[in-house]
Amino acid sequence: MKKILLGLLLTALTVVLAACGGGEEASGDAKGKTYELDMSVTVGEASTWYKAAQRFAEDVKEKSDGRITISVYPNEQLSGGDSGTAVAQVSNGTQDLSYNSTIIYSIMDQRLGVLSAPFLFPDLDTAYSLLDGKGGEMINDIIRESGIEPLGFAQNGFRQVTNKVNPIKTPEDLEGLKIRVPGINMYTDLWREFGADPTTMTFSEVFTALQQGTIDGQENPVDVIHSSQLNEVQKYMTIWDYSFDPLILGMNKELFDSMSEEDQKILKEEAADANAWQIEQAQKLEAQQLKELEASGMEIYELSKEEKEAFKKIAQPIYDKYKDVWGEELLKAFQTE
Repeated sequence: MKKILLGLLLTALTVVLAACGGGEEASGDAKGKTYELDMSVTVGEASTWYKAAQRFAEDVKEKSDGRITISVYPNEQLSGGDSGTAVAQVSNGTQDLSYNSTIIYSIMDQRLGVLSAPFLFPDLDTAYSLLDGKGGEMINDIIRESGIEPLGFAQNGFRQVTNKVNPIKTPEDLEGLKIRVPGINMYTDLWREFGADPTTMTFSEVFTALQQGTIDGQENPVDVIHSSQLNEVQKYMTIWDYSFDPLILGMNKELFDSMSEEDQKILKEEAADANAWQIEQAQKLEAQQLKELEASGMEIYELSKEEKEAFKKIAQPIYDKYKDVWGEELLKAFQTE
């Protein structure tokens, strides 16, 4: 954990220096300017995302002597519950900041889907160490091309699968299950390889769809499953860490570039602190969240290394299909095998 936090802070400081170098483009009138900004997160107020966003807002307000205020909105209230729209709004400047998954960003640029590749990262330490290196810089450059300034990575975590039909221990257990997946082609193709019946919908619709039986299951990190109370409509969870899901604290790039060097530095430093805090909280809370989900009646099964291999083998064609979409150089920057 200390290594992760140190890496994040070092990355943030590097970007701060880069930002200061580019700050000459900002108008001289930007110094001391007052800003009233808005920021959205995908999930509710009980999540570590929302709490970290609030921490970020409070610290930025304090460090700027009240000149920069950020209003945080849960459940994608600024985009009608649609995460894809939220990222588009940050890109075009109708929204200032957001916490969104790189999965959602990959709707805008498919290269970013590389971070969600099946079973790419063996553990969180490896994932964050690679995000702190060449691969992470390549990701940041792609995000900037879309008109968004990345203020660092936070954690949604590894994605797990839940359903109401049966425990999932083998690929055969997925046969025919209607599983909600995020709206990108890679996930749809992957879950078809698994033998499931994938369907896409915005996350704000998932609880009701599970409740009404429109879908049998879904996949998300533990924090999202817990904070969204999906245990009320799901009986089984399988821990398999099949897809990594980092968050991006993104800001409209034109707005960021227009700010003074001083204000850019405040935003970068407080974003680094908020992201590190969110990662630490997410990892601390996960064990407790799993206990609480079990206590509520959810049956949780963790795949062994051998059991996971069966799923990894089935997922391999996804790499053959998408390596050109992601870019071979970008994929290699994150591969450890």
